[in-house]
Amino acid sequence: MPTMAEVARRAGVSVSTVSHVINHTRFVSPEKARLINDAIAAMGYQPNELARSLKVASTNSVGLAISAISNPYFTDIICAVEAECARLGLMVFLSDTQEDPDRELSVVRAFHQRRVDGVILAPSGSPQRAIDYLAEKKLPCVLIDRFADQRFDQIGVENETAMRALIDHVASFGHKRIGYIAGQPGLATTRERIEAFRASLVANGLECLPHYVSPENVDTASATASTHAILSLPSSPTALVTGNNMTTIGAVRAIRERGLSIPGDLSLAGFDDFEWADCFEPRLTLVAQPCTEIGRQAATLLCARIASSGLEPQAVRLQATLQVRQSCAGPAPIMSAPVRSAPVMSI
Repeated sequence: MPTMAEVARRAGVSVSTVSHVINHTRFVSPEKARLINDAIAAMGYQPNELARSLKVASTNSVGLAISAISNPYFTDIICAVEAECARLGLMVFLSDTQEDPDRELSVVRAFHQRRVDGVILAPSGSPQRAIDYLAEKKLPCVLIDRFADQRFDQIGVENETAMRALIDHVASFGHKRIGYIAGQPGLATTRERIEAFRASLVANGLECLPHYVSPENVDTASATASTHAILSLPSSPTALVTGNNMTTIGAVRAIRERGLSIPGDLSLAGFDDFEWADCFEPRLTLVAQPCTEIGRQAATLLCARIASSGLEPQAVRLQATLQVRQSCAGPAPIMSAPVRSAPVMSI
């Protein structure tokens, strides 16, 4: 069985540096940490888990609480968190809070009782009890996607600039009547995108009509109903923008059910690029969020917080990318059409 000293020699570092990487007791540069972890993997070094846990009061585990695992948006984030934590020698315990504040509180309590070293949390719409519990227990935590509390590190996207790019693109085709199908109510992300939508319309010299904005949609079914309602207005929008991948799917379903074509009858663009976007006909113009980078940086931030609790909390905003495809064109008058059943997408 190789020793810690042998790992240190192979990595070209001191024994104490190897110990800090294994026990997460001090910040070590990513380059040195990578050399050490590569040496550990190559040599098959296995530290005494029980002794190490007793020595530094660490379990080398973190909790990852996701608000809706069924949402494809979180898939890449989960994979990136797990990959980065594995590289750093941490085990990840994953739980789905199902957007339920009671379950969310129960999950973070369970994480604490199992002595995880830290938590990565995608907050629900009402996360305050869970966040207060984490603060009370002084459990290191990073909030992802939704900016909910300045006491903790937070990482997500720059919603304002992403929405501005989206509206600039749609407006460039000459659209004057643009509607918005927002995401789940109560979320900071939803509020930020609604505010950015309104501000972006004003910046383009366009009026934001309240009846063109559907602010609360919890799933694809409600987004479908909201889209039908907006498109039934006497003077309906010539373009729709959606707030996330679930509302995009709901909007597409309603548009197809009304017998309308994209972009011939109605332009469509939105947030959250997803794997199936290229399978729609036409291919959808969507904002791609850096999900892998969100997950990787969340894990890195949490490890830094575990190693040094005295660091000031950070709020990290990453840039999203507009993936321009084929779902936007010039405005066309929308004629009334009978509602009929149709597939969500054509492949």
